[in-house]
Amino acid sequence: MSTNVNTTLKKWKKKLWLLPVVILLAGTLPQSSYGATSSVDNEKVRVGLFLDVGSTYSSTVPFVNVKSAGSLSIGQSNNGVVDSWVSIGNQASFGIDGYRVKVLETTDFATAATGIKLLQSTSDKPIVFSASKNGGTVYQLYTGMYSSKAAAATGASRTASAVRSILNGQTPAVKGGFHLSAGSYATEAQANAGLAAVGAAGLDGFVAMTKSGGALSYNVWVGEEADASALASIKSLAATSLPDVALTTVSSTQAAMIKRTNVTSSITSPSPVDHYMVSGTDAKMMLQGNDSGTQVTERSARTYRGDFEMSNYNGQLAWINVLPMEEYLYSVVGGEVSASWPAEALKAQAVAARSYARFQEQGSKFKIADVVDTTLSQAYNGVSAEDKRIIAAVDATAGEIVTKNNKVIEAIFSANSGGASADPSEVWNGGGDVFVSVVSKEDAASQAALKNWYHVLLDNGKSGYVREDNVKLSGKKTSAGLDYMTVTAKNTNVRPLPVVQSSVAMVGQMNPGDQATVLELLPESNSYEWIRGPFTSAQLLATLKGKTTSSLPSTITSIQVSQRGPSGRVTEIKVNGAVVKVKYPDVFRSALNSLPSTLFDVVNTANYVVIGSNNDQNEMPAAGTVLLGSSGQGTGSSSTVILNGDGVARVTEAGGFLFTGNGNGHGLGMSQWGAKGMADKGSNYKQILQHYYNNVQITKG
Repeated sequence: MSTNVNTTLKKWKKKLWLLPVVILLAGTLPQSSYGATSSVDNEKVRVGLFLDVGSTYSSTVPFVNVKSAGSLSIGQSNNGVVDSWVSIGNQASFGIDGYRVKVLETTDFATAATGIKLLQSTSDKPIVFSASKNGGTVYQLYTGMYSSKAAAATGASRTASAVRSILNGQTPAVKGGFHLSAGSYATEAQANAGLAAVGAAGLDGFVAMTKSGGALSYNVWVGEEADASALASIKSLAATSLPDVALTTVSSTQAAMIKRTNVTSSITSPSPVDHYMVSGTDAKMMLQGNDSGTQVTERSARTYRGDFEMSNYNGQLAWINVLPMEEYLYSVVGGEVSASWPAEALKAQAVAARSYARFQEQGSKFKIADVVDTTLSQAYNGVSAEDKRIIAAVDATAGEIVTKNNKVIEAIFSANSGGASADPSEVWNGGGDVFVSVVSKEDAASQAALKNWYHVLLDNGKSGYVREDNVKLSGKKTSAGLDYMTVTAKNTNVRPLPVVQSSVAMVGQMNPGDQATVLELLPESNSYEWIRGPFTSAQLLATLKGKTTSSLPSTITSIQVSQRGPSGRVTEIKVNGAVVKVKYPDVFRSALNSLPSTLFDVVNTANYVVIGSNNDQNEMPAAGTVLLGSSGQGTGSSSTVILNGDGVARVTEAGGFLFTGNGNGHGLGMSQWGAKGMADKGSNYKQILQHYYNNVQITKG
């Protein structure tokens, strides 16, 4: 680590209460290869939405609803080439022809709506279709989709229990993608006429679109069975009900879009929406968007550019947004940083984000997608995150990536490196020479516009934080030289940390004229400099559980930082004197009750250390000490006020561990706030990138 990094760290470490207390004032007031083969103009990226990428892929939604201000189309996707089939209007829902459970069928919509309500909070997600059958309208309640026939059978058992009150003698049954064909037609109207005959015979039927030899066909399919045996039973039944119709088995490889009518959106009255189901082994269908964008209801009604590929993958709906890389970055950059930042910071983020996406494209982590729309890749929230300044920055750097030895780098970045970027050994035990710890003093830009907060001691012995714009210094001091402050605003909140937290209980409330003793003045807790806690032993034991292979004590009495890495980040801690083992150092963030970074120090708030003339250190408990409140009167308390060598005061309080630190995120690679700070001072985007990534080039491919 360079001397500059050490100097930077020494400055912020002086603020932390790991430093021993020197005076006790008794009774005193307180890398993969990148080949430049793609064109900037036509390069596409595949973004997976609703992906649960655990041990095996599964979708987090059974079907997807979309709408648009313009007309949408569907077609078939073959190796990235889309064969457009038909326009479908501006609203529809989509799913797959996989394993599902037909829970019940009823002529009463209210019964189906009750089923929706009973199942909505369960893992068996409901959908209701309407159909013409036996001369009237029926409502068919389903759940799914399921990854296998066995999983669907288990689901059928669960749903039978959940909706027992409305089954009326029916038994939930497993359904699937085995069908019979009752004829092929040139138009949808002709197919619907054929479908009417199937429904009149009391059979389940659907219209399915297929394409062969360049011609689109509308087919009437009968049955939706889970296996060949069940299909044979339906064929035998249909031979009696439809004696004049020749029924043939539909090939499992036939790519098709089954059309049904979805009435799930309202439980008050049927609100029909066309529903399309992807059918056929390895079939990939495409929902083609338009210039208005496509709104996806299940993704917080966000609107997206580009198209959506749909397929059945591991028995689940795979929903992939396919769009130009540069348009993807319009959203990503806007989701990662503020559009109000300097243009050079936005450009640096654009190049880093493009490089990171290119790097992920080359792997197979997500199998059916290049990237995902969560922080497993990069934040991607559709057009709502876009801004003309972001678009300008992306366009100005179109196609540019960060490379080393002619290979695109994994251009990792974090929100704020807290004064020094991380070394790989401090994060994921990784090596490599792209990432090294560098000084990042410009990270302090994150607190430039924030208010300061006074840490104060109240008359009742409690301490908390009051924002500076609600108080004024009185001009008076305690015998220890600490300032008094007077509140100037009505209902001024005294908070447990120097930041507004609406969900956290206040320490107290003050009104004009009320006084307190000022212990210190701090910046608002932010991504550069923060405070968390105090956390109790029980809270920390709960978050440590499952994140360490070490045996944990029944009670934590001490936490010690026993090892730091090149940037000063914590790489080892001891609890009650024993090393806590974790998979890699960055785990300490989540293991210690969600700390913003591992660039931290920890204080046992119940104790203080006194250094003697021979540098002897004695840790003293605070319990039972008598202190003076802000009124000057003595009050009994379990707290005491102490000063360190710099004259900064702290209140000791029983039963907790206070964490003070710098930075937000793992700290590896580019610091986003550091990039902003560098741009503020005149650095261009290439200088920013080459500061945070070691010996790299900015190239265009």
